Order: sequence, then structure tokens, then C-alpha cells
Amino acid sequence: MASWLPETLFEIVGQGPAPSKDYYQLLVTRSQVIFRWWKISLRSEHRSTKPGEAKDTHKEFVENSHLQVQIALIFGARILDYVFSLCEGKFDFLERLPDNLLLSIISYLDLEDIAKLSQTSHRFAKLCMSDELWEQIVRSCCDTITPDMRAVAEDMGWRQMFFTNKLQLQRQIRKRKQRKGSQRKGHP
Repeated sequence: MASWLPETLFEIVGQGPAPSKDYYQLLVTRSQVIFRWWKISLRSEHRSTKPGEAKDTHKEFVENSHLQVQIALIFGARILDYVFSLCEGKFDFLERLPDNLLLSIISYLDLEDIAKLSQTSHRFAKLCMSDELWEQIVRSCCDTITPDMRAVAEDMGWRQMFFTNKLQLQRQIRKRKQRKGSQRKGHP
């Protein structure tokens, strides 16, 4: 594997399916798949059970159907597929980029592409709806952002502001100025 990859490629923790109270950790490093468990039980025969750990190389994991079943039961088939991909050297490099860099890239997309990207994962949905992204988009479309525009955007959200027509936006700014003026005069 490429040496520029971090030592830990993936990590997830979770509780076993009900009624289990057991906790599990799945860790994928550059060379191993590590599965750890902690038995949590009120039964006296399980109280002294020590935590366990299974370590496999990537190649061993691909052949270890017992461990695969455990992971699928606890974390789901999607996580199992992702771990397989990692073990086979298939990395999702976009997932590894920091949010601020992804936001910068997304800001260059067409609106239709942003809408499509938002449907690909929870992370991209969150990024595509974020005020940080829509502030960048508004800034790229407007020559200047006045303090009044900024205040309205902070009230209604940058995305909403982007999709508000100019006339409605001017009305919002005027209302905001009127409220400020009446507050200064002592009127609530």
C-alpha cells in the first residue's frame, strides 16, 4: 500500500444487535483487520469474560468467512463491503479529503451536480447543504456582500438566500432595517 496513507484506514465502533449489550470495534490498518469485543452481561457466568481480539492480515480476512459474518451482523453489509475494498487496495480518496477542501471543490460544481452529489452519501449531503458551501457560492455570484446581506443570510441561511429572488431579498433587508430602527427608538 502507498506509504502516504495513514496507518489507520478505517475504524468503527458499535453495539451488537438487540438484545445484546456487547460492544465491538473494527479497525482496518495498512496491513491488518482488527476486530475487538467487550462482553457486557448481567449473567453471572459472563461477568468474568475478558475482552477479545481477532487480528488478520488483509489476505487472511478475505478468506475468513466467520469474521466476515460477525462484521456483517454487527456493522452491516455496507461496512463489510467497504472493508473488503480496503483489503483489496481500493480506496475512496474523496472520503479522505478534509471538509474544507471538499467544500472548495464542490463550490465549482453546477447546481444540478451539487444536488446529485448530495444524494451520494450522508457526508456529501451535509456538505452540500452547509452554510459554508452556500456562502462560497453566493460570494462567487455577487460582487459585494453588504453587512445587511450578511445579516439576512445569517438569519435565513446562505442557501435560502441564494435561492431567494432579488426583490424578496431587498424586502428582507428593508424589513430588517425597519426592525433595527424601531428597536433603537425603544419600540419592541
